[in-house]
Amino acid sequence: MPRRRLNPSERATLDPFVVASGAAAPRDQRDLMERPFFSLAKSRRTRPILYEAGDVRVEVYAVAQHGMATIWDADVLIWAASQIVEAQNDGLTTSRFLRFTPYHLLTAIGRETGASDYRLLKAALTRLQSTAVRTTIRQGEHWRRHQFSWVNEWEELTTHSGRVEGMEFVLPDWFYRGVVDRSLVLAIDPAYFRLRGGIERWLYRVARKHAGHQAHGWLFDLPHLHEKSGSLARVSDFALDIRRIAARQPLPGYRLRIERDGRREMLRILPFGDRRRPVDGAVETIGRSGARTIGRSGATLSGDQAHKPQLSLWPESAIPALNKESNKDSNFLLGRKSGEDGCIRSAFGVHRDDHDETDAPLGTTPGGER
Repeated sequence: MPRRRLNPSERATLDPFVVASGAAAPRDQRDLMERPFFSLAKSRRTRPILYEAGDVRVEVYAVAQHGMATIWDADVLIWAASQIVEAQNDGLTTSRFLRFTPYHLLTAIGRETGASDYRLLKAALTRLQSTAVRTTIRQGEHWRRHQFSWVNEWEELTTHSGRVEGMEFVLPDWFYRGVVDRSLVLAIDPAYFRLRGGIERWLYRVARKHAGHQAHGWLFDLPHLHEKSGSLARVSDFALDIRRIAARQPLPGYRLRIERDGRREMLRILPFGDRRRPVDGAVETIGRSGARTIGRSGATLSGDQAHKPQLSLWPESAIPALNKESNKDSNFLLGRKSGEDGCIRSAFGVHRDDHDETDAPLGTTPGGER
């Protein structure tokens, strides 16, 4: 009986994008900021996210062994998007196949680089790979649903003593296409990585996506925010969390204000300070999200990318010269409409999308499910 041929690794068909060193201003992908794609819990979540608004549907499924990818795990995707955009700015060729040292990734997202941090990174990659996502976002007229995992495959390079010296992973095409399309990427404040709570991290991304730099911000009712978050908390508990966050004002670049219209409770998100200030400056001191210990960010990093395998920790070649080559959804609705993703429109004008260039979850400690 003939032996069945095994499918080759995707890495065999892709040219590696090698991240060797260098700073990249953090950037996030718009679709991930807008919809509930990640668990906000620090404890393992296995219950799926099922979200529908108009013709947009998002389904996220976890396996019991690892749990759903968390909003802290999503820092890996933010890092990848940042490196890809920075390389494009420099005229370099990019790929879905990233090759890098874990030290560069961890320091860029404000984590420490001890043995426990490397284990947490590997656990995050495992969750990103095992989480299954189905969505109709950015699908054509006939191809209605796309299913993928956040990481198609990943591998680590270790020494004989077990020390991890290099890693590589392959991003899904859906995410990669959403990054190389510059209209679908937004710069975010490096202080985002300081935020410790899952809801406040999610809320910053919502603020950056919807309120952006608009002087009068954006207004949401709390039940609608709860629906957009994918949180497992009751609406009343979620509203209590939002009130506490508004009292603390932790979001970099934004002020939160609770407003009421009769029994209706709403959150207004307002930009503050210099709305056009650069967001790619170094953060002085930064801790791991939800971690007990303090890390650092703002390290001097750079991205060297090329077409062939090149990082010196992979023996096939050394690093040569750089390879140079020449809210149409919820934002316009006033109040709630059945079957639509309805948030409250800005009371002072129409929303303008920003197109500026602008074990436990990675780096967290166990806590309650949200």
